[in-house]
Amino acid sequence: MVDFGNILAGLQTLLSLESIIALIAGTVGGMVIGALPGFSAAMGVSLLIPITYGMGPVAALSMLVAMYTSAIYGGSITAILCHTPGTPASAATAIEGYQMTLQGRAGKALGVSCFSSFCGGLLSCISLYFFAP
Repeated sequence: MVDFGNILAGLQTLLSLESIIALIAGTVGGMVIGALPGFSAAMGVSLLIPITYGMGPVAALSMLVAMYTSAIYGGSITAILCHTPGTPASAATAIEGYQMTLQGRAGKALGVSCFSSFCGGLLSCISLYFFAP
């Protein structure tokens, strides 16, 4: 059975100012790390760990998750625009995305990549919530 009291308490904790700032910083940092060829999402997280020592646990984990997920998306930016995957996960994106860039449809390729990343992340989050004990 779903306990909505715990869900609301979790959302209240997640929507604190510290957590929101950590999410924004992790997202922006992850996109930069992901867009740099040679850096992976795991490398970005490992570089971020020392910064999270002084943070609260919710904000620190939120920042690490935001860094990881946005770095995976950030790798598709250089894959689409420069034909150089930023992360190993975006190697397949470099094939089709760069062809769209050559046709003048780079914005559409980036939009589809962003929307697909959002849908995949949302679906995995919902699945984790319902299927994890």
